[in-house]
Amino acid sequence: MTDNNIEGVRVLTDMFGLTGRVAVVTGASSGLGLGFARTLAAAGATVYAAGRRLDRLIALSGEVPGIVPVRCDVTDDGDRKALVDRAISDTGRLDVLINNAGRPGPPNAEDETLEGFHSILDLNLAAGFHLATYAVAKIPAENHASIINISSVVGLVSTAPIGGASYAASKAGTLGLTRELAGQWGRRGVRVNSIVPGWFDTEMTDGLFSNDKSAGWVRRNTMLGRGGVEGEIDGAVLFLASDASSYMTGQTLVVDGGWTAR
Repeated sequence: MTDNNIEGVRVLTDMFGLTGRVAVVTGASSGLGLGFARTLAAAGATVYAAGRRLDRLIALSGEVPGIVPVRCDVTDDGDRKALVDRAISDTGRLDVLINNAGRPGPPNAEDETLEGFHSILDLNLAAGFHLATYAVAKIPAENHASIINISSVVGLVSTAPIGGASYAASKAGTLGLTRELAGQWGRRGVRVNSIVPGWFDTEMTDGLFSNDKSAGWVRRNTMLGRGGVEGEIDGAVLFLASDASSYMTGQTLVVDGGWTAR
């Protein structure tokens, strides 16, 4: 390897490397969150992978060095605090928080109860808000952190007949929350950005891609003519988590194959 190539590797490592940093990823036991945890750990971070299915997280930690499994129900106030407290007490820092845990509600508004609507907002929006505010209050002042909130194309445009009122409200709220927290915390060196995934074949979208009609609907309405596959959103997460995006805050990064650009 030439000296120029060595220098290029160093530049990329400095920009995208996470060695010595600590991350928390919620909803890490499956789907996109599992990929986020893998990616951050591969970049050198110690990743506190949180979710309700501890057995899956333990299995992940056995496969990927740097993963610390933590059982956490993010709708539980005590669990949220314990997650942040553990990461900081173990390491003395918290550099990256990815608010990823969430689920959809019923697709038809008339089928959704007010109680159910509240429960989706509690999980998809309020839990991430509390995790972020609790973490920022706990991390040392010199510890500049990156908070990444996972939204959805449903938060930007109507995706009827798939989506749902509570899910759309929670994901649109995530985008507004991202901008406001970025504005409030920018001067203290805390960056807050959001990612908007398009249609990915995950546990949450179970049945969408196995059904010819719905899979065809995704293909017809996506500029790239297909849904997203494993790993295609992980680069965006690494970008926002690392110094490669050090001058970026309050922004929404859309990874949807062109769905919302039509």
